Amino acid sequence: MATTGIPRPGRKQLLVRIGAVSLNYRDAAIARGAYPIPTRPGLIPASDCAGQIEETGSEVTRFKAGDRVTNVFVPGWISGKPTREAFTRLRGSPCDGVLAEYVLFNEDELICTPAFLSDEEAATTPCAAVSAWNALFGGGEPLRPGDTVLVQGTGGVAVFALQMAHAQGADVVVTSSSDEKLEQITSLGLWQGINYQLHTEWQEEVKRVTGGEGVHRTVEIGGPGTLARSIAATRFGGTVSLVGVLTTGHVDPLIFMHKGLTLRSIGTGSRDMHEAVFHSMSVQPWRPVIDTVYPFEEARAAFDRLASGGHVGKVVIKAAH
Repeated sequence: MATTGIPRPGRKQLLVRIGAVSLNYRDAAIARGAYPIPTRPGLIPASDCAGQIEETGSEVTRFKAGDRVTNVFVPGWISGKPTREAFTRLRGSPCDGVLAEYVLFNEDELICTPAFLSDEEAATTPCAAVSAWNALFGGGEPLRPGDTVLVQGTGGVAVFALQMAHAQGADVVVTSSSDEKLEQITSLGLWQGINYQLHTEWQEEVKRVTGGEGVHRTVEIGGPGTLARSIAATRFGGTVSLVGVLTTGHVDPLIFMHKGLTLRSIGTGSRDMHEAVFHSMSVQPWRPVIDTVYPFEEARAAFDRLASGGHVGKVVIKAAH
């Protein structure tokens, strides 16, 4: 890790002492040069963190020194629809990330961390939890109790989507390559688990457990080749939300018209959505699922854990101090 002096905040900036950082698939892809958007050499990695404000600039109005804060994934996206400019400020690429002891933020990049969450828990939310929230609740049509939801895998977004949908009263189907992983998430509200190694045509199994109709909503995060199956597993009039950078595949757009489907692209979500995630945890008995916490000195092992695909929930790096 590179060593530099502690920065000082400008007029509208805050200096945050980082307590914990969580990793997303995006971070691992950037680290190994597999991210579809070019990144500059020497970039500080990672986008999601929580910590405590050490110092504020003279014109900061939303926070004070000593406040516990969590950063938002898209700086400046407060509510409504995002802007192109906001995405030019993403941490971890194209801008320096948060895997450091101290980081400067503009005040529009932060929200207050709830007292009931540790820094490790709060750090898991900026990208994965907000993406899951947007996929389930950001499209205008509410998710209703008794609706069915399909989620792929047991990574961060998938586990958050399972927990949120279950808290809303929906029945959640999860696909995974591992019966052991499905067993691990049963207590989180899993309704039906499908091992896609055993059921290679898993979309048919999804339709079977939903009485032949398919699910109301699919959170598509599976990776290359899953989109067509996700569409097949979604009922007439349903919604498919594309999350992250893994989803690929060529699909005839006429199939959406023939099934009356809605296709949504999820680029995480707004600061208002992030605050809604925290509010949901304050009224519902669910908390972020953390697979492993690594010390700062073992950050490389954390990236390796994420890249292995063996995790359930989020991989977190605890601050050095």
